[in-house]
Amino acid sequence: MGNSYDRLTDILVNQFEVRPEGIRPDATFEELELDSLFLVELTLVVKRDLDVEIDEDDATPRSTVADVVKLIEAQLDPAS
Repeated sequence: MGNSYDRLTDILVNQFEVRPEGIRPDATFEELELDSLFLVELTLVVKRDLDVEIDEDDATPRSTVADVVKLIEAQLDPAS
């Protein structure tokens, strides 16, 4: 989960002001107090920064950080 997890964590901390100590793979966006509007913005930032498209239906407030990392990794390395 390494690099993609770190990149997503950086985005959450630096652009969305999430406290780093609250971020863990099994944390939901709901637990991080991020709503569906945030998730729309997150998908745009991930597209811009990582050149990865995440469908809005795939990232919900109940999704975990690990769920979104898997979506990112699936596009960055389609062979895995």
